[in-house]
Amino acid sequence: MSIQKMTFGTPEAMVPTAFCPEFRGRELPEADGAARAEITFRASAKGCTLELPFSESEEYYGFGLQLHSFSHKNRKLTLRVNSDPLFSTGDSHAPVPFFVSTAGYGIYVDTARYAEFYVGVQRVTSATTQGQTHGGNSVEELYAVRQSGDEKVIVIHIPAAQGVTLYRIDGKNILDVVKQYNLLAGGGPEIPDWGLGTYYRCHLDADADSVMKTASYLTEKGMPCDVIGLEPHWQTRSYSCSYVWSEKFPTEKRAELERCLAEKGMHLNLWQHAFVHPESPLYEALGEGCGSYKVWGGKVPDFTVEKTVETFAEYQNRTLVSDVTDGFKLDECDGSDYTRDWSFPNCAEFPGGLDGEQYHTLFGMLYARAAIRALDGRPTYGQCRNMGALATSLPFALYSDLYGHKEFIRGCVNSGFSGLLWAPELRHGDSREDLLRRLQTAVFSAQCMFNGWYCTEAPWINLGCEEEVRELFRIRESLKPMLREAYDRYRAEGIPPVRALVCDYTEDRATWTIDDEYLFCESLLVAPMTAEETSRRVYLPAGEWEDFFTGEAVESGWLEYSGSGIPVYRKRK
Repeated sequence: MSIQKMTFGTPEAMVPTAFCPEFRGRELPEADGAARAEITFRASAKGCTLELPFSESEEYYGFGLQLHSFSHKNRKLTLRVNSDPLFSTGDSHAPVPFFVSTAGYGIYVDTARYAEFYVGVQRVTSATTQGQTHGGNSVEELYAVRQSGDEKVIVIHIPAAQGVTLYRIDGKNILDVVKQYNLLAGGGPEIPDWGLGTYYRCHLDADADSVMKTASYLTEKGMPCDVIGLEPHWQTRSYSCSYVWSEKFPTEKRAELERCLAEKGMHLNLWQHAFVHPESPLYEALGEGCGSYKVWGGKVPDFTVEKTVETFAEYQNRTLVSDVTDGFKLDECDGSDYTRDWSFPNCAEFPGGLDGEQYHTLFGMLYARAAIRALDGRPTYGQCRNMGALATSLPFALYSDLYGHKEFIRGCVNSGFSGLLWAPELRHGDSREDLLRRLQTAVFSAQCMFNGWYCTEAPWINLGCEEEVRELFRIRESLKPMLREAYDRYRAEGIPPVRALVCDYTEDRATWTIDDEYLFCESLLVAPMTAEETSRRVYLPAGEWEDFFTGEAVESGWLEYSGSGIPVYRKRK
């Protein structure tokens, strides 16, 4: 691996590498020479600041799951955990302080702070720039990004910290850089074969009988499904959580449900979050191993404290986990600042030494590790609303309460830059076309999930497209061998199973701005469409391609696609 480690000042102890046992960079020596000389560092009472070289001829990608923007040149991003990332400001379910450049390098900043990245800002120099009066007759002209002769730099400001460690990764293209970052974090996760198929989450108020009815419906209709999910009301309390089975799932019925699912080859996934209700048996058992503020009246466990993790995981293993129940959906671990007022404050104190800001950043990753421990070695592939830096090896896909289809597609494209897996889940369709277009995207994604938490029956029934949905479920089933190979390569080689075209084709400038197509597994190119589109342009990089569905040869370059299907192309060997 071509990785250089550079430490500036006195870094904080509570950083992502401290909580990533798979991290492979601890023994790297300190770098010196040209790479270090290009970076300036200063510390103040407000934190520390670094300046790195910037070039207008490059594009910059990454920074975690960014749903609203693709290339981040000449942008400011504050990498803040937020469940409602409504704008292109850096807010994210999974902010990751790692970016890559088309020049063939990447920078990982080892911090759990809400770091600010200015990707191209003018530095005051002694030179005088002439003739820079900018006028405009429209709002667009007035606020357009301006080129200038002034020197520009990348500025990274890390609040509170008096130092930081950077890792510079060099490669022949962006994919080579991303591979090395993923391997630095331990490589991709181990995903069981059943995790490669389709997930169906049942209605909020489903009981054992209705869940069995749903499982039977899917089987009888020939719709392959590997995982059934239960939403909040499987518990006696869900906001905050009791982690106690409700009267909807009495012991005998629960046993019957598990037998039913086992016979159909299905697994059970349980929704939860980590705010512990006073009625939960865990509430007193956790003792002082929790944060200084409550959320929804519940304690917030400190998953950096070994006793807290052991208590939480042992209880869940003993009362929830079985040979069938082997997955979790970890909700509400990403805070909220835009649409609601739930969260713990950034000034919160946790007994392990983190403050609230750091815990927000690390919450999802720490929670996922506690859930894995509860499963006690059982293979899993769950969902989590907050991942982050160095989460590559964790078998959880991200998801969102937001629902913009264009943003979901961009999530597929962007997730691969940062060692993340993204599930563009289907919840409902505003129309038949909307539902099918969304399901097409989900089928060709890292995790294919339908979340019917507010649907009393499968929504495609009323929309009259059951046959089309069945066909899409079957397509996902047929992709399993391809996905198996892709996830194995992700673990061994660090190659993301879903990634932007610019990763593999960095030298092709046409790929630098494409945020609505992505590479899938080893050889497919996917170009999803939304319900509003009856046709779209698709770009195929240089090489020999064929239509995935028909096998017909297709020339590289730009082409026009129209139809009700999803444009998918296979690269010939």
